Amino acid sequence: MLTRQDSKPRGGKAKLEEVTNILRELKTDLTAKKLVPKQRKTLLEQLKVHGRAVEDADPIFTEDGIHILCQCAFEDTDVQTSQEALRCIANALLLEPKMRQVMVDLGYAPRAANRLKQENVDDEFLCSRILFLMTYDTNVDFDNLVEHHELAEHINNAMTRHAKRYSKHARRHSQMHTSPMDLMALSETLKLMFNITHFYPDLAEHFSKSIPHIFKILTRRKIPSPPLQAPVNYLVNSLLNLDLEDKKGQQLKFLGMNAVFPKFDQKCNAEFLIDILDNAIVAYSERELDETVAPVLTLIRRIYEIAPESVQKYMEWLLLPTDEERSRPLGQSDTLSARLLRLSTSAMTPSLRSSISAMMFELSGKDASKFVQNVGYGFASGFLLSNNIQMPESAVEAFATADPEMAIPVNPITGQRLDAEDPSFHEPMTQEEKEREAERLFVLFERLKATGVVDVRNPVEEAFRSGRIEELPDDDD
Repeated sequence: MLTRQDSKPRGGKAKLEEVTNILRELKTDLTAKKLVPKQRKTLLEQLKVHGRAVEDADPIFTEDGIHILCQCAFEDTDVQTSQEALRCIANALLLEPKMRQVMVDLGYAPRAANRLKQENVDDEFLCSRILFLMTYDTNVDFDNLVEHHELAEHINNAMTRHAKRYSKHARRHSQMHTSPMDLMALSETLKLMFNITHFYPDLAEHFSKSIPHIFKILTRRKIPSPPLQAPVNYLVNSLLNLDLEDKKGQQLKFLGMNAVFPKFDQKCNAEFLIDILDNAIVAYSERELDETVAPVLTLIRRIYEIAPESVQKYMEWLLLPTDEERSRPLGQSDTLSARLLRLSTSAMTPSLRSSISAMMFELSGKDASKFVQNVGYGFASGFLLSNNIQMPESAVEAFATADPEMAIPVNPITGQRLDAEDPSFHEPMTQEEKEREAERLFVLFERLKATGVVDVRNPVEEAFRSGRIEELPDDDD
């Protein structure tokens, strides 16, 4: 049997020869059966090291190479040998995408799905990784894997096993995820679930049983720093495509409790997600936020849409500006709502800013006047215009329809209480500044008229026509 005598990685012709010889020896043993499991495992370990780089490992990345590895992975009765072959396959499929379709053509996708039935975290990690990679660049029939090979059921069972680590008994005895492999297996299974439900939305209903388990794991883990690292990001993503409303009654329910809004605390899941959002906005730079926070924001919006009225009111209280914030212009304090408003106009968050504004609009009952009341005309106008939503004729009109219980009037543009404004905050404008501001307003109103959304008259043009504006002499100071 070929064995390595040195620990230093080889390259070039020596590496190519060794890879060729290892595969030849493994292929011969598939029929000869002369090697003991430990010898096969040693050969596969050597092959795994070589297979971490495509260079000079060409025989691995062929149909024959993948076929040999699949036979070792799915037909060898020794668990450790089989898992070592699975690691070689996972590396090959990652480094050479063409090998994914090769494995599908060889008929091993169902074998990988069936292998997920095993209650073994190494098997779960490896087979979930392989199936996840098969969601790209292949024609694998995931409908068949779900219907005839119980792929969804195996994934649901895996999520049940992971969630058991977060029961009250397990938490008291420190049995939550502590092993890196446990967390890696959980992450790979969640990634697989997300891709299946994303690329094959008709299959999403088969994973509804996992919803309560995902929320259980998510809410009983401490929020890490930074907050959206694995597995938190994958837990959030996995929920995005699932039937949270349980339209088909597929969710596993405990004592009649809804998985998203459990009876013991209907708001707990929404509150935890908002807590993650709050932590993330502080932990990441604006450039990072545009990609990392979007799934959390999307999930919060989905939950708000289907939430009971009491939960909706609580979410509004957490996310919208409060009366206490109106002692300053909205967006200038250090609250979550203020940070969200600032991000909604940030040039560094082009994707996130529209999602934040949309969420604020939804939290306002999708009512333009209420939206303006909640965030101020300055933050609301851009979103309303860009989405062709009829705006109040003026900011003042929006606040004129406000709740009569709002005893203290506010600045309709900034959202600040009028009695809290500093009258000396702004120095009087110079004549040049007044002219620039008039020109800016003229251009803005002309653009507004061009949209056709609101029928307005340009106040500068109107004043000129009525004779209220006269040309000043050149020597005017």
